[in-house]
Amino acid sequence: MTVTVLFFAHARDRAGRASARLTLPEGCLLEDALAAVVREHPALAPSRPHLAVAMNGRLVRPGTPVVDGAELALLPPVSGG
Repeated sequence: MTVTVLFFAHARDRAGRASARLTLPEGCLLEDALAAVVREHPALAPSRPHLAVAMNGRLVRPGTPVVDGAELALLPPVSGG
């Protein structure tokens, strides 16, 4: 299956791009997809524990099955005041 990964804020800086297409095996879970993203973009490894992920516009947690054609948005933590 194929998914689109969107990188935002410092995740975009670390990946060196705004988006990427990723081919994953059927039955892939969110954590498998994220491991594949880090393999393709190793500079994201330090950020990985701090990223929230939205799939098709909804926040998802580890253990969530990834669906074919999904859009995965990697969202860094937000701070401010």
